[in-house]
Amino acid sequence: MKGTEEMEIIRKKFKGKVYNFHCLPSENYFSENILVHNCYKSNTINGKNMSFETFKQILDKMPRTLTQVAFGADAHATSNPDLWKMMEYCRNNEHNQVIPNITVADIDNTTADLLVRNVGACAISRYSDKSICYNSVKKLTDRGLKQTNIHIMISEETYDNALETILDKHEGDERLKDLNAIVLLSLKKKGRGKGFTPLSQEKFNHLVERAFLFKVSLGFDSCSAHKFLESIKNHPDKDKLIKCVEPCESSCFSSYIDVNGFFHPCSFASAPIPEWNTALPVTECTDFVKEIWNNVAVKQFRENLLTHKRVCPLYEV
Repeated sequence: MKGTEEMEIIRKKFKGKVYNFHCLPSENYFSENILVHNCYKSNTINGKNMSFETFKQILDKMPRTLTQVAFGADAHATSNPDLWKMMEYCRNNEHNQVIPNITVADIDNTTADLLVRNVGACAISRYSDKSICYNSVKKLTDRGLKQTNIHIMISEETYDNALETILDKHEGDERLKDLNAIVLLSLKKKGRGKGFTPLSQEKFNHLVERAFLFKVSLGFDSCSAHKFLESIKNHPDKDKLIKCVEPCESSCFSSYIDVNGFFHPCSFASAPIPEWNTALPVTECTDFVKEIWNNVAVKQFRENLLTHKRVCPLYEV
């Protein structure tokens, strides 16, 4: 972490580094060695693929204010035969050119070539076998992808993995030489997450302290904003660091659209739950802003989130 006198807070719309990830708005703030971005969707073996035709319908209905598309894929980015066609369409269409991003876990050289050609950023998920993650990172950074990050879901059970990755970066693992940042994702107890235990604030603080001490670039999903704010409450650069933090933005300036084309505030609100049980088919709308974004159900979810001071209203994070 650079000292206060060297530290520059950069607003994305003006200049400097852009850490452009999951539906980040143009007003996000960033600082050297800190990155805040949004949550992602996990996959299961029982999933289905979105077709290019459905994806094109959805993208064509988005307003030109759309700044980011984050793809959900399998670990290898090979299960959907239309994936690369979708990415190409993101970058080359007559309506709204967007450079996409994606999260993967275990890629081969062919997929690495395709990713570097199509995405602006890629995250590699870290699981128990760190070599799978680190080797995938190296495939991308060796090909020149600057915005290559590691994603780690943090919990009591995965804490050691997160700490190990910070130490490996600090100690000079060659595969992580050009890694952009390690990004910590808070546990949401849904699906596979039900088998894990939320990480204590004390251990979260320790991860942040180690990264700062070792000058390892660290990022967080927006779900972690409140924990990060707690971790820096006594930090000498607290006032500057606070400007880097973006709490939950679901339905405020990001959303999740599922494989069937239905709109949800975020990927963890995609199943019928008391706070969200509305089906909004994006493919059938004629005016996305009016019919979807300003739908009564979406506005109610948004107001509820703001009432909770943009701390997740769905899960204990």
